[in-house]
Amino acid sequence: MTIPAVRPGATRIGWVGTGVMGRWMCQHAMAKGFAATVYNRTREKLQPLVEQGAVAADGPRQVAERSDVVFAIVGTPRDVREVFLGPDGLLAGSKPGTVLVDMTTSEPGLAKEVYAAARAKGVHALDAPVSGGDVGARNAALSIMVGGDAEVVEAVRPLFEAMGKTIVHQGPAGAGQHTKVVNQVLISSTMVALCEGLLYAHKAGLDVETVLRSVSVGAAGSKSLDIYGPRILKGDFEPGFYVEHFLKDLGIALAEAERMNLCLPGLALSKQLYEAVRAQGLGRKGTQALLLALEHLNNVRR
Repeated sequence: MTIPAVRPGATRIGWVGTGVMGRWMCQHAMAKGFAATVYNRTREKLQPLVEQGAVAADGPRQVAERSDVVFAIVGTPRDVREVFLGPDGLLAGSKPGTVLVDMTTSEPGLAKEVYAAARAKGVHALDAPVSGGDVGARNAALSIMVGGDAEVVEAVRPLFEAMGKTIVHQGPAGAGQHTKVVNQVLISSTMVALCEGLLYAHKAGLDVETVLRSVSVGAAGSKSLDIYGPRILKGDFEPGFYVEHFLKDLGIALAEAERMNLCLPGLALSKQLYEAVRAQGLGRKGTQALLLALEHLNNVRR
């Protein structure tokens, strides 16, 4: 199959999903000289991109009809299936040689299904979930984990480099999604420890900001602590990454672990704690809102 050369000013890109992260990712590609056609179910979220020259489409199919390389970052595997494989989806609007890139955190098996359906039509497909949250998206500093054919990954690399600093081809279709599962398993227990540690510091009567100055530079330091520690101190629980989306990711991770006969108790505990966060009406808050659930559990008032 023909693989298009990706060049600013020549390659037309499409984008589906312009939320907390997608808006910035598309904007960075446009800043490199790529003309964009965009779609989002909530049309108001397209406005910042339209103001910078993007053209709004009526749906995913129309995005693909007007594009050479199409990216999507949506909510759930169900959304991915509809956006890529639905009757008015991206594949329906793609011509041979089009490249479809799913940057949603989704199911490895679905990534393989999309790849096979695309290949049957002469279309290329990559699964390329990301890590770095809203800060990474805004700063074009994402880690991008890519599954699919190596030559397609290399062809699209200039666009990936507009969005992220770490772009790694992990293997065939589905490998990008499997790698993102690893990422979310690691984060799940890290977030529990982070919130428990800060809660302990508060209960012990310590100045939490002073505590962070010591622990963040030692073995306890982490990217999560650097990003979410200051937000928690400010009482900022707005989403860089929604609790409800994290729960979706943890559900995928647990399902994949069960399929492989793996027992991952830390992952299971983290999902239960985040279920408590959602049960308290905080599903649309950021993942750092776990602290609020732990405060409620311990009857702690700040």
